[in-house]
Amino acid sequence: MDPSAHAQSPEENPPAHAHSAEETLDALETSLDGLGAEEAARRREEYGPNEVASEGQRSLLDIFLTQFRSVLIYVLVVAAALSVWAGHAVDAVLIAVIVVANGLFGFVQDYRAEESLAALRELTAPTAAVRRGGTPTPVEATELVPGDVVELEGGDVVPADCRLVETTGLEIDEAALTGESVPVSKSPAPVDADTPLAERAPMAYKGTNVTRGRAVAVVTGTGDETEVGAIALELAGTEETETPLQTELDSLGRTLGLGVVILAALVVPLLLLQGTEPFQAALTAVSLAVAAVPEGLPAVVTLTLALGVRQMAEENALVRRLPAVEALGGVDVVCTDKTGTLTRGQMTVSRLWVNDGVVAAEDIETDRSAVDETETTGARARERVDLLLRAGALCNDAAGDEGDPTERALVDAAADSGIDVAALRDSHPRTDEIPFSSERKWMGTVHGDRAYVKGAPTVVLSKADRILTEDGPVPLTDERAARVSERVDAFADDALRVLAAAYADDVSDDGEFEDGLVFVGLFGLIDPAREEVADAIAATRRAGIDVKMITGDNVRTAAAIAADLGMDTEVMEGREIDELDEATLRDRVESVDVFARTEPEHKVRILRALQDNGHRVAMTGDGVNDAPALKHADVGVAMGIRGTDVAKQASDIVLLDDNYATIERAIERGRAIFDNVWKFVGYLLSANVAEVAIVFIASLFGYLVLPAVQLLWINLLTDGLPAVALGADPASEDVMDRPPRDPDRGIVGRGMLGLMGGTGAVSTMAMLGLLAVTLGGATAVTPYAMTMVFTGFVAVEFEKLYVIRWLRATPTFSNPWLAAAVTVSAILQLAVLYTPLNRYFGTVPLELGDWLLIGAVVAVCLLGHLAVAVAVRRWQRAER
Repeated sequence: MDPSAHAQSPEENPPAHAHSAEETLDALETSLDGLGAEEAARRREEYGPNEVASEGQRSLLDIFLTQFRSVLIYVLVVAAALSVWAGHAVDAVLIAVIVVANGLFGFVQDYRAEESLAALRELTAPTAAVRRGGTPTPVEATELVPGDVVELEGGDVVPADCRLVETTGLEIDEAALTGESVPVSKSPAPVDADTPLAERAPMAYKGTNVTRGRAVAVVTGTGDETEVGAIALELAGTEETETPLQTELDSLGRTLGLGVVILAALVVPLLLLQGTEPFQAALTAVSLAVAAVPEGLPAVVTLTLALGVRQMAEENALVRRLPAVEALGGVDVVCTDKTGTLTRGQMTVSRLWVNDGVVAAEDIETDRSAVDETETTGARARERVDLLLRAGALCNDAAGDEGDPTERALVDAAADSGIDVAALRDSHPRTDEIPFSSERKWMGTVHGDRAYVKGAPTVVLSKADRILTEDGPVPLTDERAARVSERVDAFADDALRVLAAAYADDVSDDGEFEDGLVFVGLFGLIDPAREEVADAIAATRRAGIDVKMITGDNVRTAAAIAADLGMDTEVMEGREIDELDEATLRDRVESVDVFARTEPEHKVRILRALQDNGHRVAMTGDGVNDAPALKHADVGVAMGIRGTDVAKQASDIVLLDDNYATIERAIERGRAIFDNVWKFVGYLLSANVAEVAIVFIASLFGYLVLPAVQLLWINLLTDGLPAVALGADPASEDVMDRPPRDPDRGIVGRGMLGLMGGTGAVSTMAMLGLLAVTLGGATAVTPYAMTMVFTGFVAVEFEKLYVIRWLRATPTFSNPWLAAAVTVSAILQLAVLYTPLNRYFGTVPLELGDWLLIGAVVAVCLLGHLAVAVAVRRWQRAER
């Protein structure tokens, strides 16, 4: 029988978890000894490598060429071609240098992001212990095939989807796939075919982590035929979406390109009709094209985003796609996973209970005599707390960072209380043990004459006949047992995972101690909320951003964490989502902030419902189950520590510390970056409006006042260092006190148009007035008049720079880089006036009186620009 006919059949009809282990082995034509080497090689050839679909790493050529796919770039290339045709090779060279420099800069940033992600991907490349003829052999996980028999133990990453055949105390952390915050017990017994993924006890899934125990399992699915692979395939078919900034810049480029064509179509025939020589008319067309296009805009946008990327990386946020920085600053809903993002991602002892006394975690660390009012303090209380902590540390398989998260929490609690766990274990060596099993629900260890037991409270309580009190062990009456049960329920109501501990002093020679235990107390454990997250959520809400928790964990735990974080505790379960149509779900997602027991399709439905309501959504997550929503979100934010490879590939941003507070800082950075983009877009475009108007109006009177080389120089000085320095402007104080910007308004909205038109008109009138004064009645533009307009325009642009910063509530002296940039640009302008460079620019040296006249023009423009800025600020406030 061909195994390919059956290799995936246990996962299809009926699924493997509904088969017995023996039936699965038979269907895959294998045995507990595993596949032979030849058969494994044949199946590897047939099924391919055990790798899921991925986006793959982009080639260097693709990254480079992507930088030039912009309408603005196309317009500049046409302008360069016209310059060459008109005989102005210098202009063409300047345009080419600007275009290539912009492309190289963007290439470096994208390449670095790809390399950083590749390094993250390499963090997970597990091997597997595979039986070949009955002998365990280390094999790369990518080499596994259906029918391989693998051995699993604590600390392993499950290398493929497997049907468990034999288990011993096996627990697996499936948070990456199901969102369950605590490890789940596994056993080979089959379950119903329609059992949810999170409850399939006889299955182990690729990418999940074995926290304790051992198992033998047979591989049922590899590569794309795994649960992880199915999600990865969905991601591979998802189209990339553009951010609002990308869309706007593309639209702006098309508008400018069309404007250049219209201007040329109007001006050139008009000049020819006036008797202008064709060559001069062509030069005017080139000048208009150069004046209309903000050459530095793509470069400055890229640089500003890159600066944001670097700053975010310093704050533990790795940006995979540059535009995501701006997009994150514009979101109005954050959908976040719970485990590891809102919480610490590790189980922690929150409370202890000993003989009616509760000790809080903070008191465990500082004073073990501290208990609530029902407990008598003193040496006896300390002894009972110490005994409970020692029991948790000794009846425990965790060592260092290895082992079950719950057991590591017990060890940490003992260590935090001042107990030297290593010394304790050395002085009380383990002589025998009864390992934990999902059927038994407890484990026991023998240390000489004493045994310690820990496990499910009901089970441990049923095996005890005494309880430790301040007077020592006393009979466990029904009344005392009821009080213990009440405390267990109270801990559970607070979403704590509860474990009980007991001991026995009557250990037989053969290690028997299961009955006649002395009940010591209870551990209440939880994956607690991160301390800084509550403030971060409050900050995002003040910024008009709604926060929604979407978790695979249970309702009680989700509600408890939500309460700790100051969120609304109304919870909707995944099964409720299944019962809602799209219209009802769109209504409910507006009022519900916590979703529990969700599966991948639920997250995507929630996300799409929010987007259908007009929201821009950032989705955070770490697991494979988060990946589809990460991909569909406006901004996908994956976790770098706990995050799976699939989640990272689906994301736009990777958090290196897995902390929600980092998201809040990233949102603030994104908003500040948008402010900076707005400032320099307004600065650049208002300059271009003035340039076009000056060249166009002057040409109607037969004057070519600003030739292409001077316009390029103006743009290089104003669009270069000063505009770049704007990208380093600090965030304004109110950046997180504003509501999110309306995506329909965009950058070029009412305020921007007012700024462009108003300041452009002021500058145009001032420069035309300066031209009229300096011409002195000449019928053609003189080098002196050209130099005055050329230099005056540069000076006015430097003044306008600070007016625009004031408009966006940026403190005047908060950016030393800007002052340095303006200084360097001014020196460069002086160089083209007073050095031999002036022969290339057609300029002449200016005298003191000329500078005083320019100063007066700048002062007049300052008043006009401020008046425009005041009006624009009022418009913007009215729009909020």
